[in-house]
Amino acid sequence: MSSKTFTPTAVDEHIGQRVQLRRIMMGMSQKDLAKICGVTFQQIQKYESAGNRISASRLFELSTALETPVSFFFLGLPGNMPEQPRNGKVSRVSEQNSNDPLSKNESLQLINLYWKLPHDDQRKMVMKMLKSLNGL
Repeated sequence: MSSKTFTPTAVDEHIGQRVQLRRIMMGMSQKDLAKICGVTFQQIQKYESAGNRISASRLFELSTALETPVSFFFLGLPGNMPEQPRNGKVSRVSEQNSNDPLSKNESLQLINLYWKLPHDDQRKMVMKMLKSLNGL
């Protein structure tokens, strides 16, 4: 019986990043998500870093816990398929744009806090303040 070492693919990395993105959007810690799913927070860390591959049943469980359709985790994959394999391996999925403000945790926290405001008037005030600070 041979022991095969797990090597994450670009798809594994993409799905892990999407799990992390959704968890942060929900204002959830790794520990919170782990408790809901009945795993350790270390397991969630491994999923998010693509250290462990996420099974279909676990992905379904994560989608339920994170209140999002399973398809959310695949958004951003070109044609929802990996690029042509090179030498039998998936090479890359898509380039992350580090200048994209939505890829930053601070932006996700801001969005989360904005939508947690209980009243439309409060959200309008925040928007007005941000526009004013930006000279708009």
